[in-house]
Amino acid sequence: MADGEHHPRAEFHAMVDGTPQDWGIIAEASAEFGRELPTRLISHLSLLKGDCGGFAIDRLDHSLQTATRAFRDGRDEEYVVCALLHDIGDILGPRNHADIGAAILQPFVSEENHWMVAHHAIFQGYYFFHHLGLDRDMRDQFRGHPSFEHTAVFCHRYDQEAFDPAYDTMPLEAFEPMLQRVMSTPKRSIYLRKPEVEAAE
Repeated sequence: MADGEHHPRAEFHAMVDGTPQDWGIIAEASAEFGRELPTRLISHLSLLKGDCGGFAIDRLDHSLQTATRAFRDGRDEEYVVCALLHDIGDILGPRNHADIGAAILQPFVSEENHWMVAHHAIFQGYYFFHHLGLDRDMRDQFRGHPSFEHTAVFCHRYDQEAFDPAYDTMPLEAFEPMLQRVMSTPKRSIYLRKPEVEAAE
């Protein structure tokens, strides 16, 4: 059903006129909308199906295979969800897809995993940039960063390996519970209240 059909709405027409009651209504609706994020992500992942972009498998199968390889290697659920969503930006941001995936994941994952997703496109370039006249060592600008090796391992073990049509890839449904758990509760956001600070003596 459309939002607002059976739900109260704030009465203001400009935010400057909002009341605590108005913002209570909005906060409740926002919480409900937020809980539906995993379902929307699953729907968006489905848009990757059928577009191979010249690769041996389509973008959805690549995402699933990357996540499958990470899962079977014993990675935790947060990491596996990052592997699943690392290329979700391909549809709306084909020139900066890593930025989009990282922005979606940022409130829900560790700094290390967020950095990994945000930079995986540059690190993945190590395996093919030189074939396109680009610098395969572009990732070297980040050498010394605490998450450099973490990201290099992700690309080497899971991302660049995940283009095999014969691989026994797990279906999207297998990852839905993990997605629900990881993407249900944000760890950081400007919309989260900070813990109360004890009053100074």
